[in-house]
Amino acid sequence: MKSSFRPIISPLFKENLNVALTSVKTNRLRSILTILIIAVGIMALVGILTAIEAISSSVNDSFRSLGASAFTIRSRFASAEGGNVRARVRNTPTITYFQAMEFVSKYKEPAWVSVSSTVLSGAVIKYESEKTNPTINVIGVDQNYLQVRDMSVRSGRNIADHDVAAGSFVAVIGNDIAALFRGRDPLGAFINVNGIRYMVIGLLESRGGGFGGGPNAQVLIPLNNARANFGTATQNYRITVLPRNPGNQEHAMGEAEICFRAIRRLAPMDQNDFRIDRANAFMESLNEILGYIKVVAFIVGFITLLGAAVGLMNIMLVSVNERIREIGTRKAMGATSATIKLQFLMESIVIGQLGGILGIVLGVLAGNVTALLIKIPFVLPWLWIVVGITVCFLVGIASGYIPAVRASRLDPIEALRYE
Repeated sequence: MKSSFRPIISPLFKENLNVALTSVKTNRLRSILTILIIAVGIMALVGILTAIEAISSSVNDSFRSLGASAFTIRSRFASAEGGNVRARVRNTPTITYFQAMEFVSKYKEPAWVSVSSTVLSGAVIKYESEKTNPTINVIGVDQNYLQVRDMSVRSGRNIADHDVAAGSFVAVIGNDIAALFRGRDPLGAFINVNGIRYMVIGLLESRGGGFGGGPNAQVLIPLNNARANFGTATQNYRITVLPRNPGNQEHAMGEAEICFRAIRRLAPMDQNDFRIDRANAFMESLNEILGYIKVVAFIVGFITLLGAAVGLMNIMLVSVNERIREIGTRKAMGATSATIKLQFLMESIVIGQLGGILGIVLGVLAGNVTALLIKIPFVLPWLWIVVGITVCFLVGIASGYIPAVRASRLDPIEALRYE
């Protein structure tokens, strides 16, 4: 009984592939130049998109630490329409501790409310003889801070209300600070923050790098302790509100605005001298900007690949003219027009795929080097890798079709007589 097994790759396909690779090797310089042109186009496309994907992923991860339905009340100096005339300003630009705490007591909507303030930026944290880079943010927080920021402790405990009330010298640290302990358990150990010792009571769950290091580069200390040891007369505070009902954000923001205008003693004709930011609104704006950058990347890549396609077609036409006798010989030995057409199409596709693979490798490296320079984790953009390979395949077919048809239509007798 004869076996019904057939090889997955036909002999004709293998033969044309070998002929294509041999041709690429024979015309090495010309092939390399074309491959490089294609690679540059794919590198521009994949590189920019890889960097954008890394940035977008990091930003979304960073802002995920502020719940999607949360909003933050921040300070803002009021100005009149057009910016030429200053509106009447009753308050200082900053939000004071007492104003923030008054908001906490008066805001009646069902929500978690947290008051926080960054008291040190670019701080150096020390443990025994070890110390961090000057990139750490020290933040005074209350017991609700982790809740409204959608953060959690990996080990140990959160700062509690009694820590805030007593101004305890305790701290919850991120991974960048935990690295000082070189694998040892940091809980119960003492770190030095600007000359003051704090006992580590918790280690934050890692959230990736993010801008400014994210939670990994933070030391959280009780709000009252931060006020006493690092606060200034002009210290600015943030109020973050997380509605218990995520669908109630707009109403909660309206009530927060009314409440805080009353606290700031603003008259009906006064502009807000504070602002209310939504995390999801910022993310939407940023993603829209990144979308425009993606369009620019597509245009740059398309223009470069268009030039590469024209160059590849020109090379294939020259190759057909140089190999007329070879084509005549193959036809005389029984090769059909379809076989000749497939041979030259295969050669064009091989050059396109080699350029695509090189461009993808260079693009992924370039995109991730850019990401790593701004301390964003490495990403592997599988979607854009598939898109790059597909685009190069289409470029190979489009560039090689006309030369392949021209080669397949050559008369074998005239081809053999060609000098």
